[in-house]
Amino acid sequence: MSLLKGNLYENIRMGLDTLWQHKLRSALTVLGVVIGTMTVIVIAAFVSGIDARVSKEIESFGTNSIYVYRFDPSFNINPSQEERMRKPLSYEDMLAIQTECPAIVYATAFISPVDFFGGPFAQRVNVRYRDIEMTNAAVQGTSPNYFKMGVTTIGEGRYFSDEENARHANVVVIGSDVANTLFPFSNAVDQQVSINGRSYRVVGVLTARDVFLIGAEDPNNENKAVYLPYLTLRKLYPDVDDNFVMAQARPGQMKEAVEEIRELLRRRRKVAYEAADNFGISTSEQILSQFGAITGGVFALMVAISSVGLLIGGIGVMNIMLVSVTERTREIGVRKAIGARRRDIVFQFLIEAATLTGLGGILGILVGCGIALLIQTIMPTYIPLWAPIVGFVVSVGLGVIFGLWPAWKAARLNPIEALRYE
Repeated sequence: MSLLKGNLYENIRMGLDTLWQHKLRSALTVLGVVIGTMTVIVIAAFVSGIDARVSKEIESFGTNSIYVYRFDPSFNINPSQEERMRKPLSYEDMLAIQTECPAIVYATAFISPVDFFGGPFAQRVNVRYRDIEMTNAAVQGTSPNYFKMGVTTIGEGRYFSDEENARHANVVVIGSDVANTLFPFSNAVDQQVSINGRSYRVVGVLTARDVFLIGAEDPNNENKAVYLPYLTLRKLYPDVDDNFVMAQARPGQMKEAVEEIRELLRRRRKVAYEAADNFGISTSEQILSQFGAITGGVFALMVAISSVGLLIGGIGVMNIMLVSVTERTREIGVRKAIGARRRDIVFQFLIEAATLTGLGGILGILVGCGIALLIQTIMPTYIPLWAPIVGFVVSVGLGVIFGLWPAWKAARLNPIEALRYE
């Protein structure tokens, strides 16, 4: 055992001595390994950071949340013509979900004169307080059940009540950005804001929500939301009938809740038995799964691209090891003449190649971690534990694989011919 450790130590020492004697050549050889490993670390940190941030954002709307719309309410950025022509969900559909689905705790509907699928350029409804006007607020109506789901936090004041919704009260709950814009130097609660020529009393201000998945100017940004009681907004905009429904399943009954909603809506919308749904249902878990598939595909693509750098580094290692075998032919002959076996020679050159790429891998990991920390100032990044481990193992394995042929070539040298080599 001690002899084995001694041979290992001696082979590593000889490998490091050889690399040190040819510092520039060694550095240029592992450059591809450094770049490849660095790229893998940065990509892993970037994708993991985004994945964690998006997961946190989606889960903030409740892990038991169910979303229902006339087409798929998840990552469906380009609905088909057939989906766009479907009959909208109604307020009565939401009430039926609330009363006829035992696995549902709460259900609420949202309506808005704002096109939420129009992105940052969607036309908004101006909200005014005295001489201050906000042109990018997202005015929408919802029932008090939305606030009972526990997916929002009130920062000041209160939520509006079921009674205020029933009597079409002129009250609003606003997002933090709306409050900061309209009331930069005063408390927003109990102030009067003007929407479409009518006055509404602010009863509550929501706590600021971290947003990443949606842009700052996107109408889905809750910090820019102006929530009116559902029946108040429907009275203000009687022609708006495109409802988005959100429901909350009882703990442990998500599957049952989804099936109950599907069966109920198919019956209410008179969908034939063999026909596909003419509405979309999605859950927080499904949205996370879809996003994970997207980020996984991006990660796989980027890793495939970065592997080109590793491949170039591996070819460079093979070339330099072949040169090293030629330069050290006489040394190999001497070692074999004094009793070194073929496996000793193979092991020596494999250790040297693995040391070369391993050092490149460590350097690539350090540089990649540094770049990931710099990116963290503008984008979410998170370096998973497996990334540096995999980076180091791959870099060492690269040296072993591409060093195998030069090592075998060195081991097969005839000691007599090697000793004659000049």
